[in-house]
Amino acid sequence: MSFFESLLVLILVAIALLQVSRRLRMPYPSMLALAGAAVALIPGTPVINIDPATALALFIAPALLDAAFDFPLGTAKRFWLPLVAFAIGGVIVTAASVAWVGWAFAGLPIAAAVVLGAIVAPPDAAAATAMLSTMSIPRETDTILRGESLFNDAAALLIFDAALAVQSAGHLNAEVGLHLALAVPGGIIFGILAARLIRRLTLSVSGTLGGNVMQFAQTFLLWIIATRLHLSAVLAVVCCGMTLAQMSEARSSARMRVQSYAVWSAAVFVLNVMAFLLMGMQARAILSDMEPGHLGEAITFSGLVVATVIVVRLVVCIGFNRIHAYYAHRAGRPEPATMKQAVLAGWCGMRGLVTLATSFALPADFPQRDIVVLAAFAVVLATLVAQGLTLVPLINWLGLDRTAEGIREQTKLRAHIARAGFMKLENAAGPEAEMLRNNFKLEKHGSLHEEGATALATYRRLALDAINAQREALEQLREDNKLTVDEYNLFLEEIDWRELSVLPEEERRIEEI
Repeated sequence: MSFFESLLVLILVAIALLQVSRRLRMPYPSMLALAGAAVALIPGTPVINIDPATALALFIAPALLDAAFDFPLGTAKRFWLPLVAFAIGGVIVTAASVAWVGWAFAGLPIAAAVVLGAIVAPPDAAAATAMLSTMSIPRETDTILRGESLFNDAAALLIFDAALAVQSAGHLNAEVGLHLALAVPGGIIFGILAARLIRRLTLSVSGTLGGNVMQFAQTFLLWIIATRLHLSAVLAVVCCGMTLAQMSEARSSARMRVQSYAVWSAAVFVLNVMAFLLMGMQARAILSDMEPGHLGEAITFSGLVVATVIVVRLVVCIGFNRIHAYYAHRAGRPEPATMKQAVLAGWCGMRGLVTLATSFALPADFPQRDIVVLAAFAVVLATLVAQGLTLVPLINWLGLDRTAEGIREQTKLRAHIARAGFMKLENAAGPEAEMLRNNFKLEKHGSLHEEGATALATYRRLALDAINAQREALEQLREDNKLTVDEYNLFLEEIDWRELSVLPEEERRIEEI
């Protein structure tokens, strides 16, 4: 099969797997990991080769920018201590521990062993949040899990780049040292400057289809230019995303934002699908070429790496929690997080896209590349399946399911937002203002009182009946050929937006992921 045909088959398989995961109530990352393992076991599976440099830009750049843009700087300041502990301490300890296993049991050179450690070190917040989508956990734990993934990825990729540069050069010489010393500050400065340029360019294409396309083009271009300048592409993308998020001028219109979120969600998901199934293809090629005796050694080594990654993650999370609690008690403050939350955070160490992408990026002449790639795939498979499928039972056992409390908190927050709109119109006069006040009052009371909820449900039913009548009238006009295609699409979009504004929150979601 050609590349296009193979890619089409992969996407169709992913769509089918999504339907299976929905019906079995399995988290989709676990299903994708199992699909990748199945691909590895199917005889005759084709191999799609991707250039190592292209793999990093293709898979990591959009995911990093998406995560950086969504993670507010204020949250990073508030939770700086656990984020630093996990992003720096956790990644370094994990990478060092796995590097020792690689050096002691697989005979990898030190730099190559550190590369392996960096590959499997960063947890994937997207995988964890997908697992937790049906439940609600303490908000602080959820925030830290999402934030640490972003900073973990950055720290692990910096270690990966540095160790790979040393391994490629054969030793740490002055040229490599200078490159590493300039790459970090250079990447940060380049990312911030790029964000300011992107802000100006975005204003000229805002509200157009080209604006969405440009978001992807500028992300890949940013990564490529930073790489060509020998700067840290990782920090450039992260700093660019976080800088853009802080710029009020960069905020797009509601129409552009809704479309952009939909496009980015679909694109990042497709990249995840491609990464998992391409890894299965690579693993199949490696397994078919490996001698039986060597295969046994590779499986044993992969098991050691998996055990090291899981144990170190638990030790770091629980250890940091107890140390933090000790100093909080000494200062007379309550524990920032309980022991149960630490256990949950430790078990949320699923690996995903970054681990797969960095293993793709290994050059063909990397020492014992086949064993390293298999170990990376084993870590992803074991953590997503073993930890992912046991995460919900663990939350129930720990008593950390806050679904009911989370719904109540959301209701209060929704009422607070509605009240802000109502108060803004309090002194406005006229029938238009009165109509708007009634709408905001309905939304506010519908969130807080049973009578208000009944009134809101009646309002929604009547509104949807009227909207359906509008849609039927539009379809009749189309059948009678009384409007053009552009006019039909314009009116249909207006009716769709009106319906979305009326529907309850749970019916506005896309359920696939």
